[in-house]
Amino acid sequence: MARFTLPRDLYHGKGSLAELKNLTGKKAIVVVGGGSMKRFGFLDKAVSYLKEAGMEVTLFENVEPDPSVETVMRGAKVMQEFEPDWIVAMGGGSPIDAAKAMWAFYEYPETTFEDLITPFSFPTLRTKAKFCAIPSTSGTATEVTAFSVITDYEKGIKYPLADFNITPDVAIVDPELAETMPKKLTAHTGMDAMTHAIEAYVSTLHCDYTDPLALHAIKMIHNDLIASFNGDMEARDRMHNAQCLAGMAFSNALLGIVHSMAHKTGAAFSGGHIVHGCANAMYLPKVIKYNAKNEEAAVRYGEIASFIGLKGDTTEALVDALIAELKSMNQALEIPSCIKDYEGGSIDETEFMTKLPEVAALAIGDACTGSNPRIPTQEEMEKLLKACFYDEEIDF
Repeated sequence: MARFTLPRDLYHGKGSLAELKNLTGKKAIVVVGGGSMKRFGFLDKAVSYLKEAGMEVTLFENVEPDPSVETVMRGAKVMQEFEPDWIVAMGGGSPIDAAKAMWAFYEYPETTFEDLITPFSFPTLRTKAKFCAIPSTSGTATEVTAFSVITDYEKGIKYPLADFNITPDVAIVDPELAETMPKKLTAHTGMDAMTHAIEAYVSTLHCDYTDPLALHAIKMIHNDLIASFNGDMEARDRMHNAQCLAGMAFSNALLGIVHSMAHKTGAAFSGGHIVHGCANAMYLPKVIKYNAKNEEAAVRYGEIASFIGLKGDTTEALVDALIAELKSMNQALEIPSCIKDYEGGSIDETEFMTKLPEVAALAIGDACTGSNPRIPTQEEMEKLLKACFYDEEIDF
């Protein structure tokens, strides 16, 4: 038996933010990030719509990129004091992910963060509040997923939290919010979405319900991401739908080791964070080559290649064509090919090599590894990570 879970309601299209005025409740807390939603007027609109719905509204602002355990605990405390019956999270993946975790601690103050790290171990939610997610970026799809990623900065680890309980009740996918994204964010979030869809399609948990969502998302992203990056707002609007479809697929089929590696390298080095979507983009071609040693995975990568119009006489040729196409997209999106070239060499080579065994072990233990079509050994994961650092070829 398998399970397929989505938000109860998903409103999409320009102007769908106004659906907030139809929510029913007494109090709403709005969780937002660093200021873009306020700067472009969307936060004021959201608050106005919620007040029109008859609700008292408070704000929790300035959730940082890669939200921390500390931010989650602060937000939960505000919720415990305000007692909202709607949690409305808007912005990029970070404020929505943070709000999901806050939700658990609001409803169960005695819960510890360690209690939630085990996948699908959350207590039953909705005893105090429902959850509405409004994305402003076209990548994480956290508005439709059962996942949240929270960073423990003391340990230098990103934890993917997973439970169907944290799938939002309502998702509002309004492309007007995504039109404000800068170019680099458009590139990184877009390739995050591409990785979601590809990993979902080859996941060991893929099924007839997730496959069409993944394939269509891949095709849309392939068609529209570069145009969106270059300022085509119609393509930007379509990308907002595409990333959401990719999210529907991976929330139910789960992911693979591209994400395992991105989670565990993101906050591991003193030279700075490796932005999640950029990490996925850099690692994806290497992981496809590695996973293609699994015959079933190779066939499915070939199906992806054929579906987006790539040519090849054999499965191996189709896999190579897909890898080449993804590398070409990265180049067009100004994404580096390897960690060594990331942000002008900000990740120190000596530090990377010193931490390699530990990071590899953590990546193998990541929640996303179990649904990858090929489970790496410690030696293989270290080789993969080295290949991603130096842009080496995969031959194992």
